[in-house]
Amino acid sequence: MANSFVLVVTGASGAGKTAIVQALDARGIPGVQCFYFDSIGVPTAEEMERDHGGGEQWQASATADWLARLSNLPEDVRVAVLDAQTRPSFVFGAAGRAVPRLTHVVLLDCSSDVRTSRLHGPRKQPELANARMDGWAAYLRGQADALGLTVIDTTRLTVIEAAEQLEMIVRRLSDTAAPTA
Repeated sequence: MANSFVLVVTGASGAGKTAIVQALDARGIPGVQCFYFDSIGVPTAEEMERDHGGGEQWQASATADWLARLSNLPEDVRVAVLDAQTRPSFVFGAAGRAVPRLTHVVLLDCSSDVRTSRLHGPRKQPELANARMDGWAAYLRGQADALGLTVIDTTRLTVIEAAEQLEMIVRRLSDTAAPTA
């Protein structure tokens, strides 16, 4: 079997993950399939605490579950793209536990002002525009920098422009995964 990949697209709320992955998905790239972390449902804080010991533990468990699910995709899915607000360390930790697909993480990042504007405007989730989300975004950027991850800064990009950058990454992975004759 040729190499196959999971590409996790992470970032803070308002960075553009879902809109950009949806725009990528709409392009119908052969061998590429997109998935959305939150489609499994996000439990309440109380449920996370009761069932997993807290939000971080739930995030780690859900990330591992997603990677296990994506590892079982058919061979014709060369690149599985997952829109996921999760820690890169959780992705790589789960990937290290016998996930047969090679795993990459891309961070979508933007300025705090743009994130706040998006959360107040199109997202209609102003409660997420707070110091905690700014801290989460800074943490993710620090992890991306420390791990040498690709960062797409969406501050000044349209969804289409950011999707084009993500598509270039996906196509490079897909070309690497393509079987040789």
